[in-house]
Amino acid sequence: MRETQKLWSNKKGILQCLLLVLAWKTVSAQIHYSIPEEMQKGSFVGNIAKDLGMDGKQVSDHGLRIVPSIGTIQYFALNANSGHLQIAERIDREEICKVAEKCVLKFQVLIESKLKLYGVEVEITDINDNAPKFLLKEWKLKVSETSTLGDRFPLPKAQDPDLGLNSVQSYQLAGSPHFSLDLQMKENGIRHAELVLEKSLDREEQAVYDLILTATDGGDPTRSGSVQVQIVILDANDNAPVFSQKIYEANLKENIPEGSTACKVRAIDLDEGINGEVKYSFEKTTEEDSQMFQLNSTTGEITLLGNLDFEASSLYEFEVQAMDGGGLSDTSKVVIFVTDLNDNAPELAITFEINSIPENSPTGTTIAILNVQDRDSGVNGEVKCSIPSNLPFQLKKSIDNFYTLATDRMLDREQVATYNITITATDNGTPPLSTSKIISLQVLDTNDNPPLFAESAYSSYLIENNARGASIFSVRANDPDWEENAHISYSILEDQGSRSLLSSYLSINSETGAIYALNSFDYEEFREVRFYVKAQDGGTPPFNSNVSVTLFILDQNDNAPEILYPSPPTDGSTGIELAPRSSEPGYLVTKVVAVDADSGQNAWLSYQLLKATEPGLFTVGLHTGEIRTTRFFLEKDALKQSLVVLVKDNGQPPLSISVTVTVVLADSIPEILSDLSSISAPVDPRSDFTFYLVVAVAFVSCLFFTFLLVLLAIRLHKWRSSHLYDSGSVNFTGVPVSQFVGVDGVRAFLQSYCHEVSLTTDSRKSQFNISKTNYSNTLSNEETCDGKDPILSGDDLNLNNGDQIVVQVS
Repeated sequence: MRETQKLWSNKKGILQCLLLVLAWKTVSAQIHYSIPEEMQKGSFVGNIAKDLGMDGKQVSDHGLRIVPSIGTIQYFALNANSGHLQIAERIDREEICKVAEKCVLKFQVLIESKLKLYGVEVEITDINDNAPKFLLKEWKLKVSETSTLGDRFPLPKAQDPDLGLNSVQSYQLAGSPHFSLDLQMKENGIRHAELVLEKSLDREEQAVYDLILTATDGGDPTRSGSVQVQIVILDANDNAPVFSQKIYEANLKENIPEGSTACKVRAIDLDEGINGEVKYSFEKTTEEDSQMFQLNSTTGEITLLGNLDFEASSLYEFEVQAMDGGGLSDTSKVVIFVTDLNDNAPELAITFEINSIPENSPTGTTIAILNVQDRDSGVNGEVKCSIPSNLPFQLKKSIDNFYTLATDRMLDREQVATYNITITATDNGTPPLSTSKIISLQVLDTNDNPPLFAESAYSSYLIENNARGASIFSVRANDPDWEENAHISYSILEDQGSRSLLSSYLSINSETGAIYALNSFDYEEFREVRFYVKAQDGGTPPFNSNVSVTLFILDQNDNAPEILYPSPPTDGSTGIELAPRSSEPGYLVTKVVAVDADSGQNAWLSYQLLKATEPGLFTVGLHTGEIRTTRFFLEKDALKQSLVVLVKDNGQPPLSISVTVTVVLADSIPEILSDLSSISAPVDPRSDFTFYLVVAVAFVSCLFFTFLLVLLAIRLHKWRSSHLYDSGSVNFTGVPVSQFVGVDGVRAFLQSYCHEVSLTTDSRKSQFNISKTNYSNTLSNEETCDGKDPILSGDDLNLNNGDQIVVQVS
């Protein structure tokens, strides 16, 4: 026995090699191999990598793998290193394909690098791995003793799931010379053995014959099976049962309930008594049929023991025997067709899937590969896959039952960031059944959108004298991209001309867009600041956009008014304005001129007379600053009038400054001096100051008269010598220019003075050109008109002062 197995093993290996050499690859993307059944796990089937034109070193790089089929056993495995197809599970051709003449296993392989499917067919060839087998261990046959020579009697048939030579080829009978065996070939090629009576029977001589029936196949080595045949000799029975039909056919729906009647057979026997009693039995059936159907031996009714499944078996075929009590029998064939119902929903499997895709992926990018199966047949097994029509994807059928899900147009993450794609597989049954699966696809962001500011231009207002580091305002830009592509940084664009200004005065937070003032702004220096802010995202390459920003500086009342006239003295004296005693009410004495560096209402100035020697004698214009007389001068009015004028702006809080204006009531300069000399100061023996003051005034008066005489003599001498009286000039030296500065004040003084010292009769047409201006401030302390305060000091009458006023008379 061991030698026989060893010989079979060697022959099996030779056969396997021969079959592997015959492996071929079809032109239509189908790879075909042929192998014998029952090969060991890990056995070589074929070199798929070589047949697909791939180098063995590149198998792992290409991602070659087998696509599993839904609801089936994976009989093959792929060696990822060598690209060899190997046996993964035991392959039994009889279990997989049953009685089919050609047994082919189909599957698909996927090259992930190319996203391409290839069909593979592996034909399973039969080997003699099954011995003939009889379903019954003992076969009893009743034969009448009146049977004639040559009568034939049925014998049980051996079952061998192998094909061709490996199936039952011959029968042998042993045990008695009264019977012989006759082999007959039926239309389907199956050999049928019948028992032939060779010698006459005599029940009284021998009532029972025990025979051995042996069935042998044609494999190498041969296999056989036997059954014991017991022949019981009966009394004479001259009528055999006869079936009403030679073939009984029935159509059953696969959802017929268990216990239902599948078919009913009927045989008639004309004999009476025990010879006419017919018993029904399965004569030729498989183990599967015997488990699915039950035959009532008395009524001939065939009932269903289990649930029919068209997908498991669509046809049941077996033979029924009717035997009477005398041992005579008849056979009939029963064929049951199973009608398919749409009782299986399509099965949908995702073979390949990606969960994320960049939004700039080209149209036609593969997202998933799907496999759909339906266990039903015909129309019920026809399946169509679909996806919602409003999605930017398309579903195309590739080969067999495989579909490819790909993009149909460009994606935009800013519109839709995530897609939940529902794939529905629906069959064509009635009613249709369907199965759905959802594929979640996330669209990855690419930097395809620049930052956009909320406004086209920004403007803000800031009050001057702001605190350093104060937040002015913020700009904000939005980027519809994601993560780093949407991360915005802000910066201030600096021009070459204003770089120092912007960098020293402004700063921006690169993350928030908040703009800060690094230094305090001065409205008098900057009225507005214009610059650009750039927003740049973090993408590669980055996108940016600019926006114009205008910062308006608002004025604050931080500057007090400034007196331009009368100019403040530099030697401690005050400005002197002359007012003729003959002035009428409303006479313009002088004008206080002031400016304010602020703007707007902070620079609106108002003038107010705070203090005067003679209240009610003078008035000051509220907005003009003009000092005018309000009445005629009286004899009792003091020669010198001190006026304190307050200049105030309109800011909040208001700022102000005051100036003291001295007005001397006289019609001429000599009169000024004489009037001043006639002013008697109160006697104060305890003070020597008054004495010195009187001496100084007398000295100044004398000096002034001397100056006038000299000047008059010079003028007369020149006039006489040139006879050009209309072109003479008088130079005043030693008189402080501060007393003559101003527009209206200078004009008033000169007009009153020209009445007395004019050298021509038309003195009102005199023109004055100030060659040098002394911008001295007015007196800061208030002066009264008493004898203690001198009006003209010795310094004011110094002939070597250097300040010169030229008076031209025409």
